[in-house]
Amino acid sequence: MNELARILLDNLYLDFQGTMTMDEIRQCLRDDDSREARALLARLVEDKGVGDFIIVVADCLREHIRNGINVETVRAQLKAYSDA
Repeated sequence: MNELARILLDNLYLDFQGTMTMDEIRQCLRDDDSREARALLARLVEDKGVGDFIIVVADCLREHIRNGINVETVRAQLKAYSDA
């Protein structure tokens, strides 16, 4: 059972329900004047969309499944994406 649980956990993937558009992200960040929010928006404009962003963030958050994913973990991944 332990081996099966390990294999399942190692092969678990994270996905987001639905789609997210650039307009929706702008709406979420409209009241956030932080450096991180501005950097993320700039990066998304540079990337010409949110497609890669969603995939990268989900892939990076996958590494945190064992320990748990919370708001701080997601925020750190958003910052890492915008800084890359």
